[in-house]
Amino acid sequence: MKLLSRSPWVVHFNCNSCNGCDIEFLACLTPLYDLERFGVLHIGNPKHADVLVVTGSVNHRNARVLENTYIQIPDPKVVVAFGVCTSTGGIFADCYNVLGGIDKVIPVDVFVPGCPPRPEAMIDGLIEALAKLEAKRAGKTLPPVTKLVRTFRPPAEVEAPAEPEEKKES
Repeated sequence: MKLLSRSPWVVHFNCNSCNGCDIEFLACLTPLYDLERFGVLHIGNPKHADVLVVTGSVNHRNARVLENTYIQIPDPKVVVAFGVCTSTGGIFADCYNVLGGIDKVIPVDVFVPGCPPRPEAMIDGLIEALAKLEAKRAGKTLPPVTKLVRTFRPPAEVEAPAEPEEKKES
């Protein structure tokens, strides 16, 4: 059982992204970042996976497919949400067909914020997911996950600086 936690298999699911997160995730698999040094193997079949990596915002059309993919992964499993779209819907949040974050459809273990997150942040998120996977295999209960979501607020109205007074010649 301990050997399985050293070589997790990851399946990637693109919900509805702009492909920015997908490109950065694939960059993690290149020799530059070398995600395989942690034993991570990217596979295409959810029935063999330990970790589900999701990018993009969930919508009405792909929510059922995402849920079916999640169900096919054997227990214990962890879900990693890459990018702001997976946590809130991101720039697509106001679209008529977007449900919001993927946590409305499946439980999420790790949120990696960013638009898109850098490969280093993705690797850190996967390492955190591996720790949670090992804890789940050991039968430990995990605390609930919190989203790191920043809301955008426009800057307050700032008055233009006053014109400097002209020097008086004396």
